[in-house]
Amino acid sequence: MREKRTVQRSIFEAYAEHEIGRELKAMSDWLDQNLDLLDWVAADVKQRNVEETGRKGLTIESVLRCAILKQYRQLSYEELVFCLVDSTSCQAFARLTTGWAPKKATLQSCVRAISDVTWEQINQRLLRSADKAKKEQGQMLRIDSTVTDSPIHAPSDNTLLWDSVRVLVRLLRQAEELAEGVIAIGYRNHQRVAKKRTRAIRYSRGQDKRAALYRDLITVTQKTLAYVEQASIKLCDPRINPLECSLWQAQFDHYKPLIESVIDQTERRVFKGETVPAAQKIVSIFEEHTDIIVKGGRKVQYGHKINLSTGRSGLILDVVIEQGNPADVDRLLPMLDRHIDQYGKAPRQMAADGGYASVENLREAKAREVEDVVFHKKRGLHIEDMAKSPWVYRKLRNFRAGIEAGISVMKRAYGLGRCTWKGLQHFRAYVWSSVLAHNLAVFGRLLST
Repeated sequence: MREKRTVQRSIFEAYAEHEIGRELKAMSDWLDQNLDLLDWVAADVKQRNVEETGRKGLTIESVLRCAILKQYRQLSYEELVFCLVDSTSCQAFARLTTGWAPKKATLQSCVRAISDVTWEQINQRLLRSADKAKKEQGQMLRIDSTVTDSPIHAPSDNTLLWDSVRVLVRLLRQAEELAEGVIAIGYRNHQRVAKKRTRAIRYSRGQDKRAALYRDLITVTQKTLAYVEQASIKLCDPRINPLECSLWQAQFDHYKPLIESVIDQTERRVFKGETVPAAQKIVSIFEEHTDIIVKGGRKVQYGHKINLSTGRSGLILDVVIEQGNPADVDRLLPMLDRHIDQYGKAPRQMAADGGYASVENLREAKAREVEDVVFHKKRGLHIEDMAKSPWVYRKLRNFRAGIEAGISVMKRAYGLGRCTWKGLQHFRAYVWSSVLAHNLAVFGRLLST
């Protein structure tokens, strides 16, 4: 049975006399004061059926602390293993016995088991601690949006078709292994042809030439898809392991509609000259949840739009990972309502980017008893309607600018710029784990001042 806490702490339970060492100690102290958090993590680990490794395996406490340490220092799993072996401060924080560190695969499976809901709950607990310590009481609120990229390459019709062929050939090879000695899985490997056509499209000039290359690439993709469909029928043979076949079929059922959509959108765009709406586009067959985001006429990003709020302390008070690309103006009041639910009252003052500005948002925010509501751009609004005085307006406008620095720190130091975990649920967990790591460090600094 996996233990929740480390039975015996390391004799080197000490942190280096350094800013990072002091932050780690402050973060560790808070975690020790909130041990019931381990119950939430334990439930996630149990639900995901993560196997125990070694004589006793990682304790639940070490799983949570290793996950926080990874995001706090922006480490890969390989780098995390090294730090756990090399650094006494990291060993002390992770509550590992001296001279022992878990393997990369063990860390990966355990960390990924923690759900986004659990990360959010832990962050809410931290914010309640900050409220109790009178470090952040939610009296001043600022809101802005940003984009976190998904772990995908820049999408194009030819590369998506190439990805499709690669995945289908992989499924065919797996089918061959399953049916070995029972039945023959006949097919032709068109991977090389698909790769050549993909490269040729990239460097070709002239619409007619590109169209001919695309026609060949689509034909190759359709043929490979037909091979996999035939393999799916053959794997129904009762002599083949039914459990392994069902797992293979689940993979095929997942990828088939995505690949068919890629073929369809390519035909519409290349041959029919249609503009495919963003909501109907497939930008990755691996991260199909990815949205197409364009903010303020800037470059196109592929990931998810995030609305977040911070307070005067610099702590991130709330994060909402959006579906699609909703306009900022439509998200101000929902963000404000979430803040009211969390703190039980409206903030006394709030500031937001110009994209959130509208007469209705100003009126509704005032109706929720927010005294001063300032937008970075007036958008036809008058200063006297937003704030008590021009001085208050300038003060809150300058206060709003601070969230830009906060977003910059989150992207540079805590990995919010690009998610490295696969799947929508893991995307959400990644964002929330980054937020918690940031807030733990900030809260530790607040307590020391």
